[in-house]
Amino acid sequence: MLMPKRVKRRKQFRGSMAGKALRGNTISNGEYGLVSTEPCWIKSNQIEAARVAMTRYIKRGGKVWIKIFPDKPVTAKPAETRMGSGKGALEYWVAVVKPGRVLFEIAGVPEETAREALRLAMHKLPCKCKIVSKADLEGGDNSENE
Repeated sequence: MLMPKRVKRRKQFRGSMAGKALRGNTISNGEYGLVSTEPCWIKSNQIEAARVAMTRYIKRGGKVWIKIFPDKPVTAKPAETRMGSGKGALEYWVAVVKPGRVLFEIAGVPEETAREALRLAMHKLPCKCKIVSKADLEGGDNSENE
């Protein structure tokens, strides 16, 4: 499971997920990518499940890049505990994802294989996503800027 080696502070505020992704919204390494279309928190075990689904499907062919990292701690209090007595213990780590963020990239496999692998990964994630190619994303960005 992914998690930071060490952090400055053990517990964090919840924060906000308003707006679109400003960084990590282009395909930089691979040919095809999985792009989030809604804001969400993705747990470290969900990222791992998606990675396993992709690598199993492509059977040692091609390369997979994980473009998100779970660096936000989420706390929870035990069930049936009364209110008060401080903040709960650290339960799991999440990656904060905004719409437009590229979650995974894949290269070195045919288009049909890449799309199917990304589709399998998409079902492991808690947010709606879309599969894009490098050409789609570059073409889409240029038309918006003009």
